[in-house]
Amino acid sequence: MHKTTWRLLSVVFLLILLPTLSLKAQIAMPGEKKQGGLGGRTATADPAHPSEYTIGGITVSGNRFLDVDLLLAVTGLSVGDKVHLPGDEKIARAIKNLWKQDLFSDVNIIVTKVIGDKVFLDIHIEERPRLSRWNFKGIKKSEAQELNGKVNLVKSKVVTNATKRDATSRIKKFFVDKGYGQTKVTVRERPDTTVANSVILTFDINKGTKTKINQISIAGNEVASDSRLKRTFSGTKEMPRLTLHRADAESIYPAEHISLSDYAKSLGFLSITKTLETVDPYLRFKGIFSSSKFNEQKFQDDKQSLIDYYNSLGYRDATIVDDTVYTIKNGNLNIDLKVQEGRRYYFGDITWRGNTKYSDSVLSSILAIKRGDVYNQDLLNRRIGTQLSPDGGEDISSLYMDDGYLFFRIEPRETSIVGDTINFEMTISEGAQATIKNVTISGNDRTNEHVIRRELRTLPGNKFSRADLIRSNREIANLGFFDQEKIGMQPIPHPEDGTVDIAYSVVEKSSDQLQLSAGFGGGVSFYGNIGIVFNNFSIRNILRPKYWDPLPIGDGQKFSINYQSNGAFYNAFNFSFTEPWLGGKRPNSLTTSFLYSKYSGSSADPGASYLRVIGGSASLSKRLKWPDDNFVFTIGIDYKNYKLKQYALLEDFNDGYANDLGLRIVIARYSVDQPLYPRSGSNISFTATFTPPISAFSDKDYSEASIGEKYKWIEYHKYRFTAEWYKNITGKFVFKLATKYGFLGYYNPDIGFSPFGRFQLGGDGLSGQSFFIGRDIIAHRGYEIYANNATIFNKYTAEIRYPFSLSPTSTIYGLAFVEAANAWNTFKDYNPFKLNRSAGVGIRLYLPMFGLLGLDYGVGFDRFDRSTGNTSFRDITKFTFMLGFEPD
Repeated sequence: MHKTTWRLLSVVFLLILLPTLSLKAQIAMPGEKKQGGLGGRTATADPAHPSEYTIGGITVSGNRFLDVDLLLAVTGLSVGDKVHLPGDEKIARAIKNLWKQDLFSDVNIIVTKVIGDKVFLDIHIEERPRLSRWNFKGIKKSEAQELNGKVNLVKSKVVTNATKRDATSRIKKFFVDKGYGQTKVTVRERPDTTVANSVILTFDINKGTKTKINQISIAGNEVASDSRLKRTFSGTKEMPRLTLHRADAESIYPAEHISLSDYAKSLGFLSITKTLETVDPYLRFKGIFSSSKFNEQKFQDDKQSLIDYYNSLGYRDATIVDDTVYTIKNGNLNIDLKVQEGRRYYFGDITWRGNTKYSDSVLSSILAIKRGDVYNQDLLNRRIGTQLSPDGGEDISSLYMDDGYLFFRIEPRETSIVGDTINFEMTISEGAQATIKNVTISGNDRTNEHVIRRELRTLPGNKFSRADLIRSNREIANLGFFDQEKIGMQPIPHPEDGTVDIAYSVVEKSSDQLQLSAGFGGGVSFYGNIGIVFNNFSIRNILRPKYWDPLPIGDGQKFSINYQSNGAFYNAFNFSFTEPWLGGKRPNSLTTSFLYSKYSGSSADPGASYLRVIGGSASLSKRLKWPDDNFVFTIGIDYKNYKLKQYALLEDFNDGYANDLGLRIVIARYSVDQPLYPRSGSNISFTATFTPPISAFSDKDYSEASIGEKYKWIEYHKYRFTAEWYKNITGKFVFKLATKYGFLGYYNPDIGFSPFGRFQLGGDGLSGQSFFIGRDIIAHRGYEIYANNATIFNKYTAEIRYPFSLSPTSTIYGLAFVEAANAWNTFKDYNPFKLNRSAGVGIRLYLPMFGLLGLDYGVGFDRFDRSTGNTSFRDITKFTFMLGFEPD
């Protein structure tokens, strides 16, 4: 027979035989030699005429880790089921269900025996190997450690192709986010001989070189320059340019007594070349401090930022019509963008519809958008209040929602576009006023619920108010017991009955502190401080050990104890206790404190010269309702007893006793949103302290009195004013502005100024010094101590802050500051315009257990000796380190 005919018959034979082979791979009759390696006798069943059987028994073989009952449940087969063999749908479905689990490398169902019309089945499986361990090759140890938590691999989990693909994808994403856009990953799998049916995965990683953005080119832009549009990109930056193109240099060269080369170097460039393409020179220099790695997601976000910028200018039709990202010879990327700006639009007539609560004129005044204003969609959204702002705000939604209209809706609708003018109709659905029904709190594992609930402004039965919701969030944050970034507040409206439930959620954090401080200066070479502050203390739980952690907690009381020492030459002890809600019904707080300190003025004999202070205080604070409920009024009594022994406090007073009894009055307003990293609000306080004018009731001539008689009961009136404002300016940047003033006066000119309670200005403001030198310490970064016995001081501070981490376990932020301050001994010398100026940078790290750690580097501009000109830069700079406190 012809070879072609044989081949044709062979193909036909295989096509007929193929369904039978497929069946045998899944179901084998008794005695049949099964495809896959299991032996037996030849089957006598006829596939063309299946017979009905009843399942008499089912066994499972080959399983190592999987439960038999679970496997049987997955198959859907059970004893007593009717099946037709061969070719039953139930058998095929059982095999399919097992394969779906993605746990097996082989699945077979075998007929082990047939007795009459009963058939006995064995489900034979081969389990996929499980993951014993994994490792990474070709990367640093630190990168491998970081990757371990990102690859989503779990020991003892079944290893499938999907598992390996997912891990590979995650590894590539990890390195792409770090700028390695050409990362290649291969996976090697090998058996682990120490663990049965387990494998080890090895990921061979070739990161390649970092993929950086060489150049961003923008075409089609006429309204905005390239450099302005590039500034809208926060995550897509060009590589830094240390070489300046000659054409760029010549275009900005002032030609004033300086060579072109020197001028380029003065801008920060290393050299001039004729070969580089022309790019904005300022943008090149700025790029030195920017990351130029490419990230696809950030690139997409930045393109949207560019469009948003155009929209803010009124170009609502602006689009990016083309973008190309391509690799150049050195492996880096070029990005070409082409924009289409379109025409500029303006707001036209704005009408109102559906408003009955407020008139058109009231709503228009709050919207504050007039006909002819440049169209800005973002501005429109902010003015109508489409989103719940954490700071509240003057917008249409706030106006309604602060008056209970939770179900309020506003829809801006474009009614017509005439040329470049867009007319709007604001359609309002006011709805009914909502009443607060239930208020729930969750997540407070350590803090008693009443401590949180008493701070809330959203009370059951009250009308809903968005302002009250925001204020409640602020009050919870300022307790200091919870992660301020994870405080949740969720209104749950019930339109059917006009009510709303409010669910608050909190995440507890450690609020207690172990205070450790160390420093140099202030008359002592070195001193140390150790103390413990319990910010969530509970007196009533003292006798309940189950509430101890490690001391009784949960009621929001504050207890602190502190000890400072410099050996025999300085020792100080103080403690304080605060009950923030005295009586439990109103926010009236009680604070008591005690202090003891002894400071030696002799470096040889601690007992030869010293100042000893014993004192205490008690104060009551009440939250006011006028001018608003952010105000707090405090009245307190302070007492200190001073003993001096050959201690040179003043020239004419170095031995004897002095008593200081004062009435302290404080009016303060606190509206800061968060205590650790404030973004908005203010902290303002005015403190006045008055001692009894005992000399006014005495017939004694104090001009002739001894020093001991003059200072037996100290007389003065003293005033301190402090104000701090915080404002979120852009992104995460926060601006802080602060001012401080102090004045110390006297009643009797024959006695004069008090030797205690004066102001010391300059230095780092070491904590606790006021106890052992009798001064209020005012820090001034960039300066050593330059005023010791002042009776007047002014201080001004401005800071720009940026957070690196707002985690409750470590709040970290950097800052840049400018300060100006000075102090004067008498009012006659006072000159508010003569200030010592400084500027610098710093960093703050807040750890819950240790409090605040900080480092500042300041430059004191007025330390420069202009008369000689011999002062070096090092002479006018100063590092300031702080541990456990923020200096005054």
